[in-house]
Order: sequence, then C-alpha cells, then structure tokens
Amino acid sequence: MWKSNPDGGPERLVALADGVFAIALTLLVLDFSVPRGLGPDGYEDALRELLPNLGAYALSVLVLGAFWREHRRIFGFVRQIDGQVIALSVLGLSAAALVPFPTKLLSEYGGEPESVAVYAAAVAVLGAAHLALLLLLVRRPWLRGDAAPAEGFGLYALDLSVTVVVFLLSVPLALAVGSAAMWSWLAMAPVKVVLGRRADRARR
Repeated sequence: MWKSNPDGGPERLVALADGVFAIALTLLVLDFSVPRGLGPDGYEDALRELLPNLGAYALSVLVLGAFWREHRRIFGFVRQIDGQVIALSVLGLSAAALVPFPTKLLSEYGGEPESVAVYAAAVAVLGAAHLALLLLLVRRPWLRGDAAPAEGFGLYALDLSVTVVVFLLSVPLALAVGSAAMWSWLAMAPVKVVLGRRADRARR
C-alpha cells in the first residue's frame, strides 16, 4: 500500500519519470539493424524492410515525447505528493515503459488488427493515467501551487481526454477494419493545435 506523504515534494517522482521516458525512447531503436556482408540488392532490400520500423519509431517518439512534455507540465503545478499521486504516476510510467513492445508489433505485424489495437490500448492507458492525475490535482488544491491557472487545467484535461477517447475508440475500430484504424489518430491533430494555442494564451 502507498502511504500518504503530504510533506513530500515531487522532485524524485519527476526524476523517475524522466528516466523511464528516456529508457523507453532508447528501447525503440534497439531493433534497428542491417545484416553484414550484403550485396547492393540485398542492402537495398534490407533498407526497405526497415521502413515500417522507422514509421513506428517516429510515431512512438511523437507519442512518448508528447506525454513526457505533459507529465513535466502537470508536475510544474505539483508542490506536494501523496499516495494516489504516486500510484497514478507509476501506472502512467508503466504504460510508457510498455510502448516499445506494441511499437515492435506495429513495425513487424502492422497489417494485423491486434497490433493496432494493442498499441492504441497502451496509449489510451498512458493518457488515462495522466488525465486521472490532473483531475486529482484539481480535486486536491493543497497538492498544487497557488498559481496554477484554472482555465489551463481545464484545457489540459480536455486535451488529454481527446487523446484517450480517440485511441480507446480505435481499439474496437482496429479489430473491425484493421490497420486503417490508425488514420483515425490523425483526427486529434487539428483539435490539439487549437487547444494548445488556447493553453498558451491561458499561461500568459
């Protein structure tokens, strides 16, 4: 059981998160390799075979980078932590550490609907943990700084909600239509741009 620690600061938790995200990003590239001794044709074929890996890598770098940024942004408001903050943070970091596995599934078996569903589920869990942590800070103002903007909290929560809903809905969609469900993830882009601009204005 996690014990409440109302006098504890967030520094160690932030350092742990930085380490987990850094390791997860590093693990994404471990499967990149080209066999030795290839001729020109074999070398070109090997490079072409790496293209799905590169695509999955780029996607996961964007996902992990965005969530690392959100984690740092959320903890910029945190002044104290308790057991629930720790538990939700560990849940989110567990999902972040898992992302390299569904990334490998996408790169090697991207045509299989289960691969897309597993990836979407992992991202949805990661987003849900961040969202739950943010809502917990809203409900417990003594854990956050006095300068935390109310409008900014609402915009961050809406932004994370969009991520969770889109990726969660893409799980059954992937099982129904296959890898085409990944196109639904692009639906987040315009919404996130608008919310990001509003959040920037709220911070000024």
